[in-house]
Amino acid sequence: QVHLVESGGGLAQPGGSLRLSCAASRSIFSFNFMGWYRQAPGKQRELVAAVTSGVSTSYGDSAKGRFTISRDNAKNTVILQMNSLKPEDTAVYYCNARVLKRDNFDDYWGQGTQVTVSS
Repeated sequence: QVHLVESGGGLAQPGGSLRLSCAASRSIFSFNFMGWYRQAPGKQRELVAAVTSGVSTSYGDSAKGRFTISRDNAKNTVILQMNSLKPEDTAVYYCNARVLKRDNFDDYWGQGTQVTVSS
């Protein structure tokens, strides 16, 4: 069983910053991908950023140039640094870990953390 625990959400002003952390219950080297998704009310869940076990990163269009994903292998943690926040970044942010299998994959999710950007 894998547990992912997010922290760091909250209220930020437009233009401000927040740092989200996702702590895994086992070594993050065991996951092929780790990432952050978000879901705003009435919208589908979307990819924000992801990092592979090889430290390659990818970002959703809304995050490019403003957010940075990184790994702290010693702490089994993935971090999302969010800068230049906008009101449209308001959403519940979910940590995801994926293990690739031969013909499928296993996805694990955290419970989510609320991010609200408002003046």
